[in-house]
Amino acid sequence: MKRRDGTGVDGVLEEDEVSAVLRDTFYGKGARKRRARPKKAKKKPDHYDVICISMYTEDLAQLDEMVAKLKKRGHRKISRSALIRFALDHVDIRDFPRAY
Repeated sequence: MKRRDGTGVDGVLEEDEVSAVLRDTFYGKGARKRRARPKKAKKKPDHYDVICISMYTEDLAQLDEMVAKLKKRGHRKISRSALIRFALDHVDIRDFPRAY
């Protein structure tokens, strides 16, 4: 069996050559930037929109409290959105005050 002396790669490239390869290949003007694969266009759902609304912190606390109570009563999949949708279905705007 031939004994190895541990100098196998030392003679392949000198220090200046290694620096030049790194500079030109990875850090230089000719360096190729990795490009992300183009994402496939996903069909967006058309039955809802994501929106942002502002609410007073007291109103959000009340909403969260109502959601928590409903969850304790067994409505495990209830959410803020579901409770707001329920309220929209049941509100009567004929008696809505002018300044609310």
